[in-house]
Amino acid sequence: MLSRLFYRWERTLSQRDTNRTVRPFEWGLDFVEGGLVSENPKLQLLEYARRAVSESDAYHAYEPVQDWRLDGNHLTFTTPSPTPYPRNNTVHGWHFPVDSGGRVVLVLPQWNADAQGHMALCRMLNGFGLSARRLSLPYHDLRMPEELERADYMLSPNLGRTLQSVRQAVVDSRAALDWLESQGYTRFAILGTSIGSCIALITLAHDSRLALGVLNHVSPYFADVVWRGISTRHVRKGLDGNIELEDLREIWMPISPRAYFKKLVGTGKKSLLVHALYDFTFPHDLSVEVLKDYSALRLPHSALALYCGHYTSGVFPFNIVLGYRMCSYIRKNL
Repeated sequence: MLSRLFYRWERTLSQRDTNRTVRPFEWGLDFVEGGLVSENPKLQLLEYARRAVSESDAYHAYEPVQDWRLDGNHLTFTTPSPTPYPRNNTVHGWHFPVDSGGRVVLVLPQWNADAQGHMALCRMLNGFGLSARRLSLPYHDLRMPEELERADYMLSPNLGRTLQSVRQAVVDSRAALDWLESQGYTRFAILGTSIGSCIALITLAHDSRLALGVLNHVSPYFADVVWRGISTRHVRKGLDGNIELEDLREIWMPISPRAYFKKLVGTGKKSLLVHALYDFTFPHDLSVEVLKDYSALRLPHSALALYCGHYTSGVFPFNIVLGYRMCSYIRKNL
């Protein structure tokens, strides 16, 4: 009964936005490094993905940023991973400093978060004695190209552009850590929600400065969430008939958390894995796979099970409970 109740609630919340567009399927070879050209784009992307995972330190490397600009609490800089869209190439972040003893949390919101998304969470972190920096994701709010109403270019049936956008988010996050380090911070955590959770895990695995991650909604695979989730049904429509899930999973492996779990072994980095029992966007069986992987690899972690769904985790009273538990975890472990 609860499952049916939450499904109806989640579906209603997921349908509030009426501007979802079914975009055409594209391999997107021009968005991956080197601008690949091939008569067999699927095989080319599969090989590209295998190489990206096997050489992930190089894949997620970046040139240091030189043009930091701070206006009040608004920090901007040029992305180390430029795209053909000029507005998307300026990264925007908002800094929330307090006397935190050198502790700071990099906060990554969910897909299609507006410009105010997660600002309240940053203020809550301040209340727990933690400085915070909220980062806008690629193609979101001030980074959104003028022709868009939603952040469709970050996640779409354009396979190469989706790969590029998540990699861009990872290197933007690492560059943001550079600035925080230059300001004297010494203990770093990252908190990501939904697609931000995926970005947070990849960043956690590739940046030695991060001591812990809060992963709010988890899945081992990027492709499976898109394929099965109620939030991405319009993306699935663009994929249907053009690619099978198994191939999509492999092509999008460089932006999938499971590819990097083993990089966390022996690092001592801690994670809080948040999963919602009635989640139809990140189906719960996928979250269970992440919990099993962490246990099998003996990675230090805690799990937080929410008795709600994906969208409803942002609704009172679930959002208060979630915010309190995430902030408490960071304060205790950072």
